[in-house]
Amino acid sequence: MQLRFTWGLAVQIAALVTGLAACTVDEDQEKALGVDAAAQIDRELPFVTDPQINEYISTLGIALATASDDRAREWRFRVVDAEQVNAFALPGGFVYVNRGLIERAGDASELAGVLGHEVAHVLLRHSAERLEKAQKTNIGVSIVCGLTSLCSSDAARVAINVGGAALFARFSREDEFQADSAAVGITTKAGLDPAGIATMFSRLLQDRERQPDLLAVWFASHPLEEARITAVKRVIESSAVPGRALTRDDPAFREFQARLRALPPSPAPRPTPVP
Repeated sequence: MQLRFTWGLAVQIAALVTGLAACTVDEDQEKALGVDAAAQIDRELPFVTDPQINEYISTLGIALATASDDRAREWRFRVVDAEQVNAFALPGGFVYVNRGLIERAGDASELAGVLGHEVAHVLLRHSAERLEKAQKTNIGVSIVCGLTSLCSSDAARVAINVGGAALFARFSREDEFQADSAAVGITTKAGLDPAGIATMFSRLLQDRERQPDLLAVWFASHPLEEARITAVKRVIESSAVPGRALTRDDPAFREFQARLRALPPSPAPRPTPVP
């Protein structure tokens, strides 16, 4: 999956970052950054357009988000038509998940765990916290490229790295643990089994051995190791409510996943033009 890199977005986001670097980012500014980045992503990435698939991912995602969001954000969830495994969220409530990740999920709770994790990054304002630390005006170039790992040409990477490390490309282990822990509560509140978080992570670790290229983007932006899986399992065990019935899987997920797998193959990645 590649993003056709355009400098227009870099200029727009850099201008916004220039005005925000010296101050605390409020909710309106955070959303404005997300809206700008989402507009570019929506123009450049291939998306699954099947109405039933989009309805399912939106219904599931919004159920997860609104169960824990006390700020009434306008959440949006979309399926990227790419076989590479990835998921990411933009400030303000824009969440994207790749087709390749959904096709690997073993049940509804595993997909819910991934979505819950991305929702958690938004709710915890991890992206905004990174933005507050930005000091260079051209750091904005890194935002979309880092989030999606899509600006793949050597020239683009050099241009990005000169400006500084990507703001959202790789959350710290502490950020990831916080998002994992919050995802346990997010999925539980929505009535879904949080055990899917740990089992999905384990599945991705195993799949990396067999198909490293397809999982390279995920592991570049989501530091993951056995210790992290052990940690989230502890959170799940400590927060369990005896006797509470939680959904692990359902026929609607199976139908959704089968419908996705029946679509034509995802388009080949597009090369990144060098500006």
